[in-house]
Amino acid sequence: MSVHYQRHGDVGVIQIANPPVNALSHAVRSGLVDALKEGVADTDAKALVVLADGRTFIAGADIREFGKPPQAPLLPDVINQLEACPKPLIAALHGTALGGGLEVALGCHYRVALAGTRVGLPEVKLGLLPGAGGTQRLPRLVGVERALEMITSGRFVEAEEALEAGIIDAISNAQTPLEAGLAAAQEVLADAQTPRITGQLPAPAANPQAVTAMLDWLNQQSPELFSPFRIVEAIQACVEAESLEAGLRRERELFLACMDSPQRAGLIHLFFAARSPHLVPDVEKASAFKHVALIGEHPLFERLQKAAQKAGISLTSASNEATELCLLAPNTTQDSLANYPVVALEEIGSDSDTALSLIIAENGQIGELVNVSAEPLTQQRAALTLKALRLNIVVSQQKSILRAMHAAIQQASASEKQSALEQASINIAEQSFCYRESDIDLLAVEAFGYPRHLGGPHRQATLSTAAKDV
Repeated sequence: MSVHYQRHGDVGVIQIANPPVNALSHAVRSGLVDALKEGVADTDAKALVVLADGRTFIAGADIREFGKPPQAPLLPDVINQLEACPKPLIAALHGTALGGGLEVALGCHYRVALAGTRVGLPEVKLGLLPGAGGTQRLPRLVGVERALEMITSGRFVEAEEALEAGIIDAISNAQTPLEAGLAAAQEVLADAQTPRITGQLPAPAANPQAVTAMLDWLNQQSPELFSPFRIVEAIQACVEAESLEAGLRRERELFLACMDSPQRAGLIHLFFAARSPHLVPDVEKASAFKHVALIGEHPLFERLQKAAQKAGISLTSASNEATELCLLAPNTTQDSLANYPVVALEEIGSDSDTALSLIIAENGQIGELVNVSAEPLTQQRAALTLKALRLNIVVSQQKSILRAMHAAIQQASASEKQSALEQASINIAEQSFCYRESDIDLLAVEAFGYPRHLGGPHRQATLSTAAKDV
């Protein structure tokens, strides 16, 4: 069951259970409405608490519903019902409360967070704006300037800053959200803490200087982007609208405009592209290597060392009887490594026929693990190992995608680099160097700065071809 209700003494608890991150699926939204009704009808419950199972509060929308027709109840309606609850309604936060998750919390009357909780409205990273009251309720708590900065950047805010800013009301040293929520509810019932109905707070004071400064910054940094400017409009509506309801209507209009933007489609394409680029198709039940030898010297090895202990991977500077995989620095001999799978770390401008090679983008943001002649299972296990060591990895085959794109832009002028990447992406796909065409887009954006809001060169080239064919 996604949401259930249970009373603890005189406090009713609405508990969300939708692993792994308690995303706001249709079942969760419906469950929240039903559990709220049950809590309101429970005459023995003097206050209500909303919390979530597992490692986090609500981490946002359910990605499985992206691109599908929305189903009632829509999140704005759910949050309006939460805010209208006639009993004190406490949100007990832990892990992360992001996007719609924070909007749910803002619809509650009091917010307590466990230490280490982070909150944020990162919708801008998907070409959107918070569409369930975030641009109307957050400014009422933190003011125009901070709301502009938080929502246009999409950054995560630590609990201490959230408390200082007024986003949350308290940080609890309790061990569980249930303990924190029940304790906060008792304090509210004893009038030791005062709940706040966010939507009933006055609109924030106008701050034209902050708006002008933000618009100037956006025009300098990202004039081509659509959603950040709509966010500014929505926050201005919070200041200028005659009521919360009017501001919410304007927010919804701007949200739907973002939904219709091709930038939203491009950014969501990249979002999905980044979810599993390290997976080799048709390889199942693979596991990371646990004993890895780092042969030679390279700056990357220092990064891997820092992540090794937490990943449960043993790294050594020489191979031994326990070694399962060797990672070989450039210009290092591998004569004595014939008994182990070897991943050769290579420069982007070089070329080789090593069975498995690892090419790191020049900006260090992402790496490509190329399989020339290794078993697919070996490539998959090596990729899982590198990912466990906190390296962003894309797997490919036969030839390096990074090298093909690097060669293309080296031969192009600055003004032609974007089109050069688009043409190269078509050639890469035709030659089947990639396991997924979206891997090309991800590498181009992360390694070569192809405009993120366009979704990648292969996506753009495909759209252009389709448009010509119409």
